[in-house]
Formats: sequence, C-alpha cells, structure tokens
Amino acid sequence: MSGNEFRFFLSCDINLPVTFRIELLEGALPPSKSPSSDVDPAFATEERNSELYVECALYIDGAPFGLPTRTRLESSGPLYCWNELVTLSTKYRDLTGHSQLALTVWDVSCGKDEGLVGGATILLFNSKKQLKTGKQKLRLWKGKVADGSFPTSTPGKVPRHERGELERLEKLVNRYERGQIQCVDWLDRLAFKAMERIKERESSKNGSLHLYLVVDFCSFEHRVAFQESGANFLLPSPIASTNEIVTVWDPEVGKINPSEHKQLKLARSLTRGIIDWDLKPSSNERKSIQRILKYPPTRTLTGDERQLLWKFRFSLMSEKRALTKFLRCVEWSDIQEAKQALELMAKWDMIDVCDALELLSPVFESEEVRAYAVSVLERADDEELQCYLLQLVQALRFERSDKSRLSHFLVQRALRNIELASFLRWYVAVELHDPAYAKRFYCTYEILEENMMKLPAGVQGDEDGFKLWQSLVRQTELTAQLCSITRDVRNVRGNTQKKIEKLRQLLSGLLSELTYFEEPIRSPLAPGVLITGIVPSESSIFKSALHPLRLTFRTASGGSCKVIFKKGDDIRQDQLVVQMVYLMDRLLKLENLDLHLTPYRVLATGQDEGMLKLIPSRSLAQILSEHRSITSYLQKFHPDEHGPFGITATCLETFIKSCAGYSVITYILGIGDRHLDNLLLVDDGRLFHVDFGFILGRDPKPFPPPMKLCKEMVEAMGGAESQYYTRFKSYCCEAYNIIRKSSNLILNLFHLMAGSNIPDIASDPEKGILKLQEKFRLDLDDEASIHFFQDLINESVSALFPQMVETIHRDP
Repeated sequence: MSGNEFRFFLSCDINLPVTFRIELLEGALPPSKSPSSDVDPAFATEERNSELYVECALYIDGAPFGLPTRTRLESSGPLYCWNELVTLSTKYRDLTGHSQLALTVWDVSCGKDEGLVGGATILLFNSKKQLKTGKQKLRLWKGKVADGSFPTSTPGKVPRHERGELERLEKLVNRYERGQIQCVDWLDRLAFKAMERIKERESSKNGSLHLYLVVDFCSFEHRVAFQESGANFLLPSPIASTNEIVTVWDPEVGKINPSEHKQLKLARSLTRGIIDWDLKPSSNERKSIQRILKYPPTRTLTGDERQLLWKFRFSLMSEKRALTKFLRCVEWSDIQEAKQALELMAKWDMIDVCDALELLSPVFESEEVRAYAVSVLERADDEELQCYLLQLVQALRFERSDKSRLSHFLVQRALRNIELASFLRWYVAVELHDPAYAKRFYCTYEILEENMMKLPAGVQGDEDGFKLWQSLVRQTELTAQLCSITRDVRNVRGNTQKKIEKLRQLLSGLLSELTYFEEPIRSPLAPGVLITGIVPSESSIFKSALHPLRLTFRTASGGSCKVIFKKGDDIRQDQLVVQMVYLMDRLLKLENLDLHLTPYRVLATGQDEGMLKLIPSRSLAQILSEHRSITSYLQKFHPDEHGPFGITATCLETFIKSCAGYSVITYILGIGDRHLDNLLLVDDGRLFHVDFGFILGRDPKPFPPPMKLCKEMVEAMGGAESQYYTRFKSYCCEAYNIIRKSSNLILNLFHLMAGSNIPDIASDPEKGILKLQEKFRLDLDDEASIHFFQDLINESVSALFPQMVETIHRDP
C-alpha cells in the first residue's frame, strides 16, 4: 500500500455484533460511608472485600438501545480484573454517529442495596467519524450512574486541561498495540521500563484521586468509517464567514453509473447473441485484440477492452490464447451472462497448461472455470506436473470448498506416482500450521491417506498401499529425530569439533537405530531412492549459528547420498527459488540450450526446518583465498596445456554457461544479498548460487548491481575483451529471450503463491509480482531485449560500489 493510500471499511457493511472487552478497574475504592447498625463500631474501619460488576448499556442518539449487559462479579481487589468479552445484540451496521456506551460499576457487598461506585460514557466514533479501537481508559464519575444522553454529563474522556504526561504515554501505547508504531525490541523494553517509573511517580504524587475503567474495543484490519445504510446524505454545513474547507460526502462515489450499466446490459443481452455470431473485427479492432492478448496475466483490462473482447467472442473461439482474457470480461454476478460464458468455454479451443494455471488464481472464483482448468492439467505428464506441484497445493487456498476438483485431481495423480505422493504430502503437511487454511489442507491430507491405504499391490511396485503410506510416514519420524539431535548438539558447550563428536556419539549410541533403519525409508528429497541408515563417521556439522547437520545416508542400492538438515530457518523461500531454477533449466533444455545449471533439491519439512541436497563444492571466497583465482583452481582439476588458460575447453565452457544461466535467473527473480560466500563452484566448472533469503528485488546491501558478476568471474573468462566473455554475453541474451517466452507461466506460478507465507511474497504479493513482470521487459522485441541485457551486463561489471561492499564483507 502506497504512503498516500487510505484503506477503510464502512460501518454499514460490517454485519458483526458490537464487541468489546472489560479489562480492569484502576485506583482505590472509596471507604464505606458508615458501618451498618449491627456491626461493632470497633470493626468499622476494617476494609471490606468489595464485589464489583460492570453494567454496559448502548445508547443511540441519546436513547437506550437494547437491554443492558452485566459482567460477572469480581472480588479480587485491590486490582479488580474482569478481562471479560462482552458481545451486544446490536451490530456495527446499526450504529449511528452518536452511538455511546454507558458503563456503570456497582458494588454488591454493601448489604441489601447495591452500592454505586461510579459511571462513565464513551462515544463509539471519534470526531473524524472513525470507529474507536484498542484500549480506552475511562475516568469514572464517582457516585454517578453513566448518563447516555447526548451530550452526556458523565464523559469518560479526561478533559484536555487535566491531561498530563501519563495520558500522553497511554495514548502512544494504544497506538503501539494497534501496530501504528513500529516495533523495535531493544528500544521498546527500555521505553516500557521508563513508562513504569513515570506511572509510579505520577501515582505517588496524585494519590488515588480517581477511578479508571479500562475497556478494549475490537480492532479491524483497516479503520472503520461511519456510514449509514443506503445513501448517506449529510446535513448541509452552515455558511461560514471563514475560508474553511467543508467535507461533502458523495453517496455515488464507487457506485455503478446506471446509464453505463444499462448500455452494458443491452450490449451483452442474449438477444444480441444472434447478431454477434457473425461479427468480424475490422483491421484496427484486430490489432487492438492482438495487443490485448499479449498482455501479461497481471494486467487489468479496461472497460473498453472488456467490451471489445465480449463483442467478438464468437470469432475468438478458435484463438486459444483469448479464453483467459475473455473470462476476465464476464460479469459473473449476472446469471445469464455467466451461463453463456460457460457454454462458450466448453466449445473454445483447448488452452495450454500455462493458461490453465491462470484460471486457478484467486481472480477466478467460478467452480466451473476452475474445474475446466483442472481438466486441462490432466493432460500434463508427471514430470511437468511436478514442476507446478508446489503452486497447485497453494491454489487450494482459492478453491470454494475443502473437497474441490483440484484436491481430488492432485490425490489421483499422486496415487500413480510415489514421488508426486511424497512431495504432495510434504507440501500439504507444512501448510497445516496455517490456522486460516489448516482445515482445508488437512482434508486433502486425509483424502491422500485414505486413498493410498486402499491401493492394492502392483500399482506402484510390489508394495501395497498400506506399506507405501507407512514408508512416507517414516519420513516425518526421521525428521523429528533429526530435530531432536540438532537441539542436543546446540546445547553442547565448546567449539564445532565438540559438537561433531556429540553428533557422532548420539548416532552410534543412544540413537543407534538411525545408523541402520529397521526398514528402508524413502528419501524425502528423492522418494525413488530408499535409504537404510546414517553413516556416523561421515556426518558432521556446519560452522554457523544454526549448526545445520551434514549427513551421509546409505542407500539400498549400496551407494550413499549427502544431505543438509536445517532447524530454526524457514527454507520455503529457498524451496521456491530452486524450483524456479529447475523450471527455467527445463525451459532452456526444451530449446536445446543446456547451461549446466545445478537445481539441487530443497524440501521444507516444517515452518522452520528442512532438508537440502549437498553438492560437493567450495565457495568462491574460499577458492580465491586459497588459489588467488578461479582459473588456478580449475587448472588443478582439469589441466590442459593446449587448452584455453591451461584448462580443458569442456571445463571452461561449463563454467561460462553456468555463469550465464545464473546471471539471467538471479536477475529475473531479483535475488539479493549476493556475495562470494553464497556463490559455489563444483570441480567440473559448474557455478551455482545458494541461500536465497532475499528475492523479488529485496537486498540488504545498498546499491546492488542488476546481477552478481564479479571481476574474478570475468577474469576467469579471459577478461572483458576475450572471445569467451563475448560467448558468455551471447549465452545470457539467448537464455533471457527463451525465458521471456514463458513469462506468463512464471508470472502465473508466482500469482498462485500470493497467499503463501513466504516472507518476500507475503509482505506485498501484488508489488512483488509486478517487480517480477518488470524484469521480463515485455515491451521490447527480441532484438531490443538483447541490447537491453548487454547494457545490464556492462553495468553490473563496472559497478564499483558493490566491489567495495564485497571487500568489507570479506574482511575479518
């Protein structure tokens, strides 16, 4: 949301009962006036144990509205704390601008008659006609019943001339609790301690002159502005002699123009269907339609563009690209129009899988449209479906029911492929921590479990469904044990070596069942591989704050696989980025361009835990520290006297291609925080990136270059004037244009992630997707995009400031 944008709800639209919380009474109760006649005067000064309740009454325009509500009795003085939620029968939409809440405190310990402690009244809307939210501290009028007339004689608001430092601080705390003041942990702790001291000083200075009742009003996502149901015509402002700005409320703002709406209904009426059937667009109209069809899926169509596509809907039925744009033109609230659109959709040329993903976005709510999208997805093979599985699981958030067509489709495909089943189970299990959609994801989890348990032997190998499901459940048991090991290792005092010894001791001793599993477990990262145990002697710990485990698993085939297990770090963002690297690698290979990318597998097994495949490699920082240059390092493993720079031509080509591939991908995805420690190099020349904590343009460093291309990488290619550097730029431009062709696919996949809890997307999904769209430069043709990207490369290489930051980063 931009700084000058103000979002709000209207009170007339909130169909919820008025709710607030009576929290506590501050201040000392006045002593009883005189003892009862039957009480010994010797005990008249003894402090009585008061029993208090609060009576809450709603007044609208000075008249009582509904029956009063009472809290429970509270006798835990001297601080009387009810902390009780009160819900009135009146709804927010029924309130007027002069609605008041009258609160009276009564004491039932006074004998036969209830003792009046005091009362106060508070308006529910402030002077700006915004609903009051958060904590409100009301000063009670001792010995008076709260007056609900307007204006009231018992206002709870402290008069302006009596307000001191304490009232000012309480107002700031209220704003802080509503999220209007930024949290800074260390500063907040100091501030609250200082406020406690001020409060004690003020209390001792003023004594207990007043009683205060603390009430906490319900808060909403946005502010609530008052408006009556229907047209809200304000009374005309009195004519003033001063040049005062007068606010006039226009009741028609945001409403449909009736004449335009009538024209639209006539243009789209069923009787025009006969006329529209034979309509053909003119040359200019055809150009406009083709321009609209090239729009990215993130672009909203104007009214004229929507009308143009609707007018020529019949002639567009053979244009499969036009279906998603046509469905965006439909007024789905109009039953007849929606029915006509669905009939046309069934006759339309079958769309591509990429466009089907767009129909699963939150923009399309129609169950029939979403079911059609699923029918198109059924054409995708398992390899392609796995590329989109993460996003399809997220798309379950946008379905109309828990047992949707999409949910059943994913389960049915998973039953035919154990890899799909394993990843589907993990993707769904991680989302069970989301309270808003936990029920929906649990429903899909149950459907998968129930159907897999029924599978007979032979559908997926020799194992029956029960054994297959148990093999997947044991993955969770394994990760739970690894979490426990990580905690134990962290608690060990001493250096990393002592922690490694503790790890190996645990694997060989108390947790020796992990050395040799009772039954093989399907690897969470590669479900087709069966792992039989952990090799303690080859397991270690990385030297970092979270102490990730470096584990070597035995496989049933006699080999081994190395993984990293992290606890305490949310790797769902890394999982998404690596999935995109895998997808882009696939798109490039389909165009016969293999850039030797390394999309290592990443799997989040929880909100703050996960597993990564370990690729034997070294960071560029380490290589440059030990070997002074990348060329010297590669000469060590692939020497060739006759090759370029003393390296085999194959190794150098691999290095150049992988540099090009990751330069393009990191630019498109806006990956930040790039430094020589998270750029790794494999012995065969493959360069790849790790640690994707900042994406979509976010970067902790000032003035980051468009892409990470340090001078050492250029020197390894022979410098900026060499033929190999020219070849590198050529690969970059070719890869950029190939990926641009699939921009709609990538944008659709990110749009499906809009509801996820991935940090850099959840903060502002719309802004993030627009940033991604900008990177594709869809306004340029292929030739212009080549010039654009070459300029980007030159800008990145000549960027001086990032080199200074890199030097600072490497200094101890």
